[in-house]
Amino acid sequence: MKKFLIILALIMPLASTQAITIEEVKARVAQLLKEKASELPAFSVIDTQGKTHNNDSIKGKYLVVNFWATWCPPCLKEIPAFVDFYNKHSDRVEVIGMDYEQADAEAIESFLKRFNVTYPIVLFDEKNGPQFDVFGTVHGMPTTYIYSPDGKLVDFHEGEVDLEYLENAIR
Repeated sequence: MKKFLIILALIMPLASTQAITIEEVKARVAQLLKEKASELPAFSVIDTQGKTHNNDSIKGKYLVVNFWATWCPPCLKEIPAFVDFYNKHSDRVEVIGMDYEQADAEAIESFLKRFNVTYPIVLFDEKNGPQFDVFGTVHGMPTTYIYSPDGKLVDFHEGEVDLEYLENAIR
């Protein structure tokens, strides 16, 4: 959060002198964040099924990391796109849904069944919590990071994504 505020403090004076919009400021901040985190960080998380996901387990695949929460309407709206995308491309793409809230595991399981979620979901808990920050600071949800099979960040998006967006990112 401190990095975001510092970047915003540096850019905001430009808004008054160069008449740029808040959307342009947000785009510049996103670009700066994207440039800073251009490599897949070392990570290790355990999903709701007890399976460990780490740099070794996703080798040779694209990695899509989606930060979301059950209380976030755009997050809920994009879940069917992630399910379709994962079902079509799981042979070459790993999707990990990072549930960025402290929620009861049973309630989340019920939620996942209701939405027919087929991709791995990682809960923000005592085991996984510290790993949520390794991908970068999440300023809003949903936030999606997409890494190539060689570990390069190929896309970063704050806000809802759709199936077309996801498929274009892995072409």
